[in-house]
Amino acid sequence: MTQPSAAPASPLAEEPTDPYLWLEEIHGPEALAWAAERTTATETRFASTWRGDLERRLRGILDDPRRLVVPSRRGDWMYNFWRDAEHPRGLWRRTPRAAMRAGAPQWQVLLDVDALGAAEGVEWSFAGTVHGPAGCGRALVNLSPDGGDAHVVREFDLDAAAFVTDTPFALDVQKSRVAWIDRDTLLVASALDGGGTTDSGYPISARVWRRGTPLRDAPVVVEGVASDVGVFPAVDHTGGGATAVVEVAHDFFHFENHVWDATDPAAVPQVLDLPQDAHVSPHGGLIAVRATTDAVIGGAPVAGGTLLVGTLADVHAGRALTPVFEPTATRVLSTWTWTKNRLVLTVLDDVQSRLVALDPAEGWAATPLDLDLPDTDVYSIDVATRDADEDDELWVVARGFLTPATLIVTDAATPDAQVVASAPASFDTTGLAASQHWAVSADGTRVPYFEVGPRVRDGVLPVLMSGYGGFEHALTPEYPAIVGPAWLEEGGVFVVANIRGGGEFGPAWHLAALREHRHRAYEDFVAVARHLVARGVSTPARIGCHGRSNGGLLVGNMLTQYPDDFGAIVCGVPLLDMRRYTRLSAGASWIAEYGDPDVPEDWEFVRTFSPYHLVDPDAAYPPSLIYAATSDDRVGPVQARKMAARLESETDAEVHYLEPADGGHAGSIDNAATAALHATIHAFLRETLALPTMGRSARREPGHRR
Repeated sequence: MTQPSAAPASPLAEEPTDPYLWLEEIHGPEALAWAAERTTATETRFASTWRGDLERRLRGILDDPRRLVVPSRRGDWMYNFWRDAEHPRGLWRRTPRAAMRAGAPQWQVLLDVDALGAAEGVEWSFAGTVHGPAGCGRALVNLSPDGGDAHVVREFDLDAAAFVTDTPFALDVQKSRVAWIDRDTLLVASALDGGGTTDSGYPISARVWRRGTPLRDAPVVVEGVASDVGVFPAVDHTGGGATAVVEVAHDFFHFENHVWDATDPAAVPQVLDLPQDAHVSPHGGLIAVRATTDAVIGGAPVAGGTLLVGTLADVHAGRALTPVFEPTATRVLSTWTWTKNRLVLTVLDDVQSRLVALDPAEGWAATPLDLDLPDTDVYSIDVATRDADEDDELWVVARGFLTPATLIVTDAATPDAQVVASAPASFDTTGLAASQHWAVSADGTRVPYFEVGPRVRDGVLPVLMSGYGGFEHALTPEYPAIVGPAWLEEGGVFVVANIRGGGEFGPAWHLAALREHRHRAYEDFVAVARHLVARGVSTPARIGCHGRSNGGLLVGNMLTQYPDDFGAIVCGVPLLDMRRYTRLSAGASWIAEYGDPDVPEDWEFVRTFSPYHLVDPDAAYPPSLIYAATSDDRVGPVQARKMAARLESETDAEVHYLEPADGGHAGSIDNAATAALHATIHAFLRETLALPTMGRSARREPGHRR
């Protein structure tokens, strides 16, 4: 393996000493004591009858036995992971497909995670499964000891409903990625037994591991370098084959795809001759390719956002592929899914979802899949599961801001939608309306946002804004099962801002806010806030915002760059110290999104959106609630800790901090913890932004700062 050259000397040494570096010791006794003291203070500060009642209500919603089951299909079985009050860590279970389709599932429990944890003395958190090829009867079960990304892998016998004991596949705690080649062979990317990691903490190589042999002796088939994000394996079993695809991610958006026939011992991985920012999806001998930027593919010019289809042989030979979807200014491709005889597209049209089935036998002719949804709401539609080896059946979930999630089964070849089940309503929508509006950002770009609130209003109302704006992740309509009872029923307005950096208008919308253009995402978000004020919906002192992860970086910039436009900030599992983010947890994997602060030219623009470095002791900041989880091994808790400490020590700002031990990047480990976290968040927002249900004596005066 070729090692990258040494990085240039870091400019960090030129910076003043960070007085809060000691909080980067994630499990250091002093740092943990600091976090625990503030967590207790925050929980005590917002304890009330209202908060307790809300927590119990949210716990009831999350544990409701009537809530929608969203399954995954494997042949004639439908699998599901389920949590409730009696099983807080959950049950992995399955039911016959026919029973699920009839609306009367007959559940067979495969694994009781609570019972397993009690027997082994480890509070396991279920982290997903990887099923073997059709007829294999095996699956790999991932279990995390703390809710973080690192997990163990254990082989499971589906027929016996038990872990395999005779020469099983098993891996210790690591950020491993595994795919089945056949019943006795895995394609493994793991740091264990000599596998190694990249600078981002992900596996650096993929190995072919045969049952009964040591992982250390497994031959390496694809290897990256330390500066890569990681190596990620997959195997396509369409038609009984085994097409291996190992993605070497050079950064978060540029990949080298190594492909070969894993059933042929003599086959050698071949790199697909495609642009490195293209996304690929094999299906037997076919392959779908989505171009991210304008490119030449197979000798033909292709616009960014176009989906092409051809054969693997076409790609290897450099022949032209067939364009099957081309974007417009408002209509873009969100995702695509293969069934046995169709390619199904999820299309966003002004951020609202549509499904379209393409028929290869008819020159990729497109047929809209009508789900017969009422026109009283705006919806997102997601393909929940299908089995491309079996048929063209699609299990789809549709949801709207005022419409609970509905599970629908249809057929991509002969559309005939059937509602299987719907989730119960978690809040009263009487008098509420959902609508879409458009703000204008600083550079003149029109930015859409969804607004949910009372249809008839008397004066300004408190607003809770949500946004993300990164990694081409689109925020589409979502049923607000928690925000509904905690905020909308209380008289507030909920807003989802579709800012640049996301994928709401395809890859170009994302690319518009990368690196030195990051400010556009923040200008978009504050433009929405100001549009709400201009429309008379609210006032700055009564607008709050909540963001997580990259969304935490977003709201951290609202706090430090636009403090006069907001009355409250909730900042969850965030990036905030953009000087050191690449040195913390998996931060190095996001350099392509934000820039490299160790490169002086990059730091010149990165510093302009590093909230930790933008804190001004003389500024007046709105109250903030910052939260993280000690076990978060993706972003980590330290940036949240340091930001809270700086605000607390160097400014007059009102800042509250929460850090549960478990939960990973989700921030909460189970339904009870999720209910508790959101009850505290909404107790903070209720007091700070003065919800209409509060008595006047309890309300804060508009514009109040501590």
